[in-house]
Amino acid sequence: MGDKPIWEQIGSSFVQHYYQLFDADRTQLGAIYIDASCLTWEGQQFQGKAAIVEKLSSLPFQKIQHSITAQDHQPTPDSCILSMVVGQLKAGDDQLLGFHQTFLLKHFQGAWVCTNEVFGLGLHN
Repeated sequence: MGDKPIWEQIGSSFVQHYYQLFDADRTQLGAIYIDASCLTWEGQQFQGKAAIVEKLSSLPFQKIQHSITAQDHQPTPDSCILSMVVGQLKAGDDQLLGFHQTFLLKHFQGAWVCTNEVFGLGLHN
C-alpha cells in the first residue's frame, strides 16, 4: 500500500472503514460526519450529522453486506479527497443490487471526515 499516493491510501482506508461500520452497525457512522456534512440518498437530501445518521439508521433492513467492485480516489485543489465507489449490496433477503457512492473527505480537527456523500442504486428504468 505504501507505493500508492497518500490520497489513495486515505481514500481506500476510509472506504473500508465506512462499509465495515455500515454493515455492522449503521448507528456508529456519526463519527465520520460533521454538522455541515451533506448526504444525497437516492435523490433525498439530508444535512448535518444527526439527520444523516437518522436516515442511515432508519433504512428498512436489519442486515446488509457490501461488496466493492471498484474505487477511485483523487486529491482536490483544496486538500480534500474525492472517492467514488462501485459495488454490489445485499440487503436482508433481497436480490443483489448494484450501487455507486461518492464521498468528499476533508481533514478536520485531526481526522478525515465525510463532508459530502451521494448514494444511488444501479437501477435503470
